[in-house]
Amino acid sequence: MSTYSRPHLTYEKQLDLLKARGLTVTDDAAALAYLKRIGYYRLSAYWYSFRQPDARGTKERVLGRKDEFIAGTTFQQAVELYVFDKKLRMLVMDAIERIEVAVRVELAHTLGARNTFAHVDPNELHGHFSNKRPFEKATGAHTGPTKHEKWLGKLKLITARSERTEDFVAHYLKKHGEPLPIWVAIELWDFGMLSHFFAGVKQVDRDTVARRWGIPDTEVMTSWLRSINFARNVSAHHGRYFNRNVIDQPKLPKPGDIRMFDLALKSLRVNRPYTMLCILSYLMKQICPQSRWQRRIVEHLKFMPVVDAIQLDLRALGCPSGWEAHGFWQR
Repeated sequence: MSTYSRPHLTYEKQLDLLKARGLTVTDDAAALAYLKRIGYYRLSAYWYSFRQPDARGTKERVLGRKDEFIAGTTFQQAVELYVFDKKLRMLVMDAIERIEVAVRVELAHTLGARNTFAHVDPNELHGHFSNKRPFEKATGAHTGPTKHEKWLGKLKLITARSERTEDFVAHYLKKHGEPLPIWVAIELWDFGMLSHFFAGVKQVDRDTVARRWGIPDTEVMTSWLRSINFARNVSAHHGRYFNRNVIDQPKLPKPGDIRMFDLALKSLRVNRPYTMLCILSYLMKQICPQSRWQRRIVEHLKFMPVVDAIQLDLRALGCPSGWEAHGFWQR
């Protein structure tokens, strides 16, 4: 049973509450319009860092926040951070879309050359994905479904749904029946299915795809796809990148493995969004070398709203000092 007991507040009372807690509001009508269009809860993620640190914390580590705001912080600053983050989210999705399509093509081409239906054939996949069964205490044996069998269950569902919504799927199934060839089926997978499948293919196939983009360690590539899937889910659900911790953290290459990373390795924090931007930039340079995506990122980051009252700047994204000199942002 939930213990939540806070009352429902009208937009006007929400604004009154923010003022009472010390957030500066210079235009009530504009603030009310934002609350009605964006919502108190969504905006609260951006003014959270405006709240006074809990007395239990230290200067180096904030353990929590009080309800009251730090003097000099404003409602407009929170909105500006929201707009900045929204544009960053759109830039991230632009890169992820291109990377996702390229990974689909490479994976389907690599496995399809050997077996048209490699994705449903356990013999074409790594044993830990297609053969290893989890131990079940109830039976005292390894009898649960394999990761591949669980993955195939999702594939069956998405194929059935696509048969009703996608003409090319309905046409193929009517003419040939299941399964779909890998180069057709892969177009139905979401990024989560794609990243899980990549982790489950044979080492030689992962090597082929990873080295296509200059990545010698396939564990690095596997972790990147998992992290990109996390970033994609954040974007797809209109989530927040600003001041966020990355849950599915990527593995960084060893010094010398990918030269572009060498200068930045010591300053990259794998739990912060900047590292994900660096990974996307590297992959974009391999996949779309003529793209201006990197310059668009640099131009956008330069205009991140700075909140002087709390010394909030690009470090909230994990950008280290001198980040613009990193190879990710050079032509």
